[in-house]
Amino acid sequence: MSTDCYSSPLSERYASKEMQYIFSQDKKFRTWRRLWVALAETEKELGLDITDEQIEELKAHLDDINYDVAREREKEVRHDVMSHVYAYGVQCPKAKGIIHLGATSCYVGDNTDVIIMTEALKLVKKKLVNVMSKLAEFADKYKDQPTLAFTHFQPAQPTTVGKRASLWLNEFAIDYEDLNYVLSTMKLLGSKGTTGTQASFMELFGGDNDKIDKIDPMIAKKMGFESCVPVSGQTYSRKNDTRVLNVLAGIAASATKMSNDIRLLQHLKEVEEPFEKKQIGSSAMAYKRNPMRSERIASLSRYVIVDALNPAITSATQWFERTLDDSANKRLSVPEGFLAIDGILDLCINVVDGLVVYPKVIEKHMMAELPFMATENIMMDAVKAGGDRQELHEKIRTLSMEAGKAVKEEGKDNNLLELIAQDEGFGLSLEELKESMDPSKYIGRSARQVTVYLRDVINPILKENEDLLGLTSEINV
Repeated sequence: MSTDCYSSPLSERYASKEMQYIFSQDKKFRTWRRLWVALAETEKELGLDITDEQIEELKAHLDDINYDVAREREKEVRHDVMSHVYAYGVQCPKAKGIIHLGATSCYVGDNTDVIIMTEALKLVKKKLVNVMSKLAEFADKYKDQPTLAFTHFQPAQPTTVGKRASLWLNEFAIDYEDLNYVLSTMKLLGSKGTTGTQASFMELFGGDNDKIDKIDPMIAKKMGFESCVPVSGQTYSRKNDTRVLNVLAGIAASATKMSNDIRLLQHLKEVEEPFEKKQIGSSAMAYKRNPMRSERIASLSRYVIVDALNPAITSATQWFERTLDDSANKRLSVPEGFLAIDGILDLCINVVDGLVVYPKVIEKHMMAELPFMATENIMMDAVKAGGDRQELHEKIRTLSMEAGKAVKEEGKDNNLLELIAQDEGFGLSLEELKESMDPSKYIGRSARQVTVYLRDVINPILKENEDLLGLTSEINV
């Protein structure tokens, strides 16, 4: 590791080696060579004077790229594509005259970008379904565990720990749908020429439109795609990059939602993210157990959400058939968006897999608030015993305010049940009132909702992707 120049934290700290390789120079230039082979094969099959010997020579040097030759050539010509055409030709002297025949730089550049983004989306999908699998296990395990729900971060009608986790899971399920849709629409650029008109192929094939119509479908099939874009300028529409990064931003938003809830729950000491045996929470306060991984999820997610604006602005500002102001931005925004979301999903897998729940703390917080929430049931029981509903409503309102004042101003425990038992108008003993303080009576259909949601929505997704499951993540820092 070099210490005398800038290195990206995305590579050094957060992204996996697998995602880093997808966006590596080696992956890019190997893909260029495969595209040149696909083009040459297609042109030969459609009748151009290209020999089997030339094709085999090109295939023989797909992976042993002579980078030194390409680098030296680029110093002279200042053009990366032509430098690699030259370097490939040095290794393939018989085929050098037909490399890149009829193509423009975007043939290798844009098609490679689509191929790389597609592979990266597939890796994102793999990690996303593993996050969903871990969350499904957690939601199912704790679907019956009552806990305080919050609206406006104020105590509200109880839910369960598992039901709350199903809300996190549902956010990711929406992202899964979006990701699948974008993956299903990924198309290569094909070989469209300098302004998208395929004029060079009109020359090569003597104006034979039937043959030219076959070029893009044949290249797509050779590269593992169903089709190429139907029309383009020199490049594929940069709106495609916008759609891809918007999917990543959606996942980042879901991860932030979950990580923020976990951070708040850790403050309440109800749920805690994994904490290593020798992990240090604070350099000054040795007792602290900070939610560092959840905070990192939120931090990286913020980057991805903002990064999605880059391709949106780029696609909006392209002139006519192309300008080059997309290039430098695209080299940064697309890879870094993927590297960051890769790190986020690894963190999500790690955090969810190791979440610790503290039922006793949850119960303590619940019982401190439950008397207020049970007043409707208490009032109904008193009415059944012969009480006047309107009078009882006013009494409960007054007693609730008295108990609330004691809690907030005097720091006392919630004594609402005692106050109600002392009021003869209710006709209920303290023992009877305490019997009604079973949290499970107030969680509605939480457990059932989780069971049905997992059965009908999540389990079919996991079944469909069972070959991707079983992933564990290793956190570098």
